[in-house]
Amino acid sequence: MNRREVLAGMAGLAVAARIPVETRSFGEARASVDTTTEGGMIYRNFGKTNEKISAIGLGGFHIGFQSDPQESIRIIRFAIDHGITFMDNCWDYNGGESERRMGQALRDGYRQKVFLMTKYDGRTKQAAAKQIDESLQRLQTDCIDLIQYHENIRLEDPDRYFAEGGAHEAVLAAKQSGKVRYIGFTGHKDPLVHLRMLDEATTHDFHFDACQMPLNVLDAHFRSFMHQVVPRLVEQGIAVLGMKPLAEGHVLDAGGVTPIECLHYALNLPTSVVINGCDSIERVNQALEAAQTFKPMTPEQTAVLLAKTRTAALSGRYEPFKTTEQFDATARNPQWLG
Repeated sequence: MNRREVLAGMAGLAVAARIPVETRSFGEARASVDTTTEGGMIYRNFGKTNEKISAIGLGGFHIGFQSDPQESIRIIRFAIDHGITFMDNCWDYNGGESERRMGQALRDGYRQKVFLMTKYDGRTKQAAAKQIDESLQRLQTDCIDLIQYHENIRLEDPDRYFAEGGAHEAVLAAKQSGKVRYIGFTGHKDPLVHLRMLDEATTHDFHFDACQMPLNVLDAHFRSFMHQVVPRLVEQGIAVLGMKPLAEGHVLDAGGVTPIECLHYALNLPTSVVINGCDSIERVNQALEAAQTFKPMTPEQTAVLLAKTRTAALSGRYEPFKTTEQFDATARNPQWLG
């Protein structure tokens, strides 16, 4: 059985429970996420496609932290063995070590069990094509399920993506040659930049398959991707990929909420997947517990939860990826852009 057959089988399980997750906080842009559960894990459609992916994804940055690469491999395989099929990564994570370790972990039949995503930094056709090929080599695969334009954080980044000789040309060529299947973009700075990318895509008659952004209980109050970007994605059938559900741990510094509550909140949004950084088996188990205990939240429950973080969130202090350059890897390494 190949990878696509495995993932398709999850969608057709006769024992799967059909759970509509309704979101009521987006004004006119409301969504019903068709969800299946199997073995304690939630699986959701990848945007408007029929592909099913785990509602919890394994973040790629944190699996490069371990001093022993074998521990990283153990974490990745433990996550897959317990139902997590969405694998996140990036060409620049830990100098490429995150991709190398994931490539090693996906040997011995594990590649066929997952939906593999990685990102590239190149803004030119040449730089993006080179990075995509390097990612394929490190990940030890001939095809990446989802490739994403990384750190769409500057107002000019959408222009550079669609410019003549820009990254978009490299991605389309990679898709045509079978190196990638779906195309998306990511960013953590300001929803306005994401909206500009969506506008530019419309201008160029292009439809992104996925979009990744911070979605957490702080974001709801400050430069909110949830309020400004998610409704557009839902309307256009673009897969919503949530990241930083704990705001890189800063939400716990803000106080008032637990890690499980944070994950439940992100799962309650119309997300195809919530990508969670896990640097240990314990963190993976925490994410699994969140999936196993998740129940759709009422608007009242959501309001009570968000009220706990409102005051702390308003300054942006606890979302430094929005307000500082601390997380802007491409700003510190302009040579990656090409």
